[in-house]
Amino acid sequence: MDTRKHIAVEKLENGTHNCAQAIICTYADLVGIDEETCRNLGNAFGSGMGNMEGTCGALVGAGIVLGMVKKDRVGARKAMRQIMTQFQQRNGATQCKMLKGVGTGVILRECTGCVADAAELLEEQLHVVL
Repeated sequence: MDTRKHIAVEKLENGTHNCAQAIICTYADLVGIDEETCRNLGNAFGSGMGNMEGTCGALVGAGIVLGMVKKDRVGARKAMRQIMTQFQQRNGATQCKMLKGVGTGVILRECTGCVADAAELLEEQLHVVL
């Protein structure tokens, strides 16, 4: 299966998008919203909801995409729970500052890896041909 995770990572690496925006904008066509609106949706969610204290922005972006594509609260929550569980198992945390090693000095996952993982796990839940 083709994946878009490399596109999301490129958006982050170029510095044009934060982690949440990279995910949301990569799937803009599936969401049915133009890229500018998608970028605005993700403005406040980079860096763990703007302060590294919250959930990884890439995961928040995946949740926004899930909600828009599934259009089903129960189904979207179930899929997001699965993404969060798998991300936690893979990376050891879902909170931005823990992933970045703030306070521990141990980086669990770089931002590009978080974006790649969130995109991969999102695609598994969407079950769509990309």
